[in-house]
Amino acid sequence: MKTQFVHAIGAAAIGAALLGTAPAQAAGLPQVRHSGAVEYLSGGIGHDEAAAIEAASAHWPVTMEFAVRDGKRSDFAADVKVEVRDAKGHVALDTRSDGPFLLARLQPGSYTVHATLRERTLRQALTVSRDKPSRVVFVWPAGTDERSG
Repeated sequence: MKTQFVHAIGAAAIGAALLGTAPAQAAGLPQVRHSGAVEYLSGGIGHDEAAAIEAASAHWPVTMEFAVRDGKRSDFAADVKVEVRDAKGHVALDTRSDGPFLLARLQPGSYTVHATLRERTLRQALTVSRDKPSRVVFVWPAGTDERSG
C-alpha cells in the first residue's frame, strides 16, 4: 500500500513538472475547451489520464470529481451534465463531463454547481479564491448510473 502511494506521488510530481514546460496534450491531458469565457477540461476514464488530471488540478482554480456509491466504496461517474451559476444566477459554465474529473478556470467568487447524472441532480456551493484551488466532490447513491430498460 505504501509503495502505491509513493508511486502516485511520484507520478503527480512528474505530471506537475510536465505542465510547466509542455502543452496540456503533451502531459496526457484531454483537450482544453471553452464554455463562454471559461476554460475547462474533463476526462479521467483511463488510469494515465486520471493521474495526469490529478497532477494538473493544483494548477486549476476548480476541480470537480464525480462518483456513484457502490456499497462501501465509490466508483467514478462520467457523462455528468454540469452547470455552474455565479452569485447573480448567470451561467458561467454549461457542459457535460467526459469522465469523472472536470477542471475549470472560474474567476474568484461564489458559485452554485448543479451536477446531473441520469436525471438526478446534486447541488453544491463553490467558492473560488485566488489563493488556493477549490475541490468539490459529487457522490450519487448506488444505482444512479444504471440505465433502465
